[in-house]
Amino acid sequence: MNLLLLRSAILVAMAAPAVLLLLLAVPSLWSRPWSEEQAGWLTRAAFLAALGGLAVAGICFAAGPRQRILLRLGDWFSREGGFAFDLLIDGWSLAFAALAVGICGVVSSFSFRYLHREEGFHRYFVLLVSFVFGLELVALAGSVEALFAGWEILGLSSALLVAFFHDRPAPVDNALRVLTFYRIGDACMLTAAVLLHHWAGSDSLSLLFSGGVGRLAFLGSGRILLIAVLILAAAAAKSALLPFSTWLARAMEGPTPSSAVYYGALSVHAGCFLLLRAEVLLRSSAAACVLTAGVGLATAAYAAVVGRAQSDAKSRLCFASLTQVGIIVVEIALGWEVLAFIHMTGNICLRLLQFLSAPNILHDLRQLENDRGARLQASEEPAGPFARAIYLFALERGFLDGLIELWVERPLTRLVAGMDSLDRRLYRLPLALLGGGDEDA
Repeated sequence: MNLLLLRSAILVAMAAPAVLLLLLAVPSLWSRPWSEEQAGWLTRAAFLAALGGLAVAGICFAAGPRQRILLRLGDWFSREGGFAFDLLIDGWSLAFAALAVGICGVVSSFSFRYLHREEGFHRYFVLLVSFVFGLELVALAGSVEALFAGWEILGLSSALLVAFFHDRPAPVDNALRVLTFYRIGDACMLTAAVLLHHWAGSDSLSLLFSGGVGRLAFLGSGRILLIAVLILAAAAAKSALLPFSTWLARAMEGPTPSSAVYYGALSVHAGCFLLLRAEVLLRSSAAACVLTAGVGLATAAYAAVVGRAQSDAKSRLCFASLTQVGIIVVEIALGWEVLAFIHMTGNICLRLLQFLSAPNILHDLRQLENDRGARLQASEEPAGPFARAIYLFALERGFLDGLIELWVERPLTRLVAGMDSLDRRLYRLPLALLGGGDEDA
């Protein structure tokens, strides 16, 4: 009875944002969107239903033997090898999914007032609901296919909200940069999923990410290290770990509520949650643990230095959040799962509050400075050549943008241009040999 109730509750929690997405998106396609008040009622009802379903599922799970439960919702293309759509229910997945839905519910209530009469009001909430559905898939995924689907929905909705104000060139350019980094992480995630399916003969995350280190010994140390590095790269791209940290400040082009829920709270911690789920896989390779801890420590140091030189509140907050994300990654690498999850939860709630309250605080600060007729705190020039060098490093965000452009963007651009030129020549060659045809076609 408890298993049936738990399954029903999980289905309600997953179906609520999916149904809301259809209710908001379909009328908008026909240019007959709901009114703001109607959209508000629908959104609140869906979030309450999802949160209620997760609460019931949590009670059922706590009342049972508290063992991981794999819910199979169906197989896709079973004749060709099969892609299983599974959900893995345990304490971590239920807690993170409930936290995500609760946070997004709070942000949606704030957004109704913040985006009142905004031109892209309905577009914003379609993307927000898509984000919630993708995040629930990431939290509850029991197979690599379900995890990858949620990972893609999460990244696409995040990038589109960066370009929310698409009438200006800067948000669009920054959204393309964010999407480029996400594509790199997605490629690593897809490669890891294919290798897991091929080498392990299974796509179950219950088999691969739980049950002890010994269960993965059959893969071999080299394969485990390669899969762990790919998963770390996917998590680094999503959570802005080094060397992908430059996109985080660019993502602040979106509305303040989306910056709060995406890059201050939930989205930037999605990579941490993936590493937390794959902690058994990481512990199966000492080299993977050392590499993960090194990336986390370097990211924390980088963000702590760079954040002190940022001139706007949102950038300072995002780098402050990134500092804690780096420390959380170190805790995961050390095997401190409970501490890492508690740290992650506290950082999510704190940064959400700071992002949402930042506009009011800045308004009050400007009003106070106007009343006083002077700045509250004068900036100080860094003393000494070393301090100036550190300040320049922080101000330029570690020169990562320039290095990426020099070492990655330009070589890839030249490679693509060369391949395009070769393709055009190969296309014209048969026409030249035949002595006819339009060579400029």
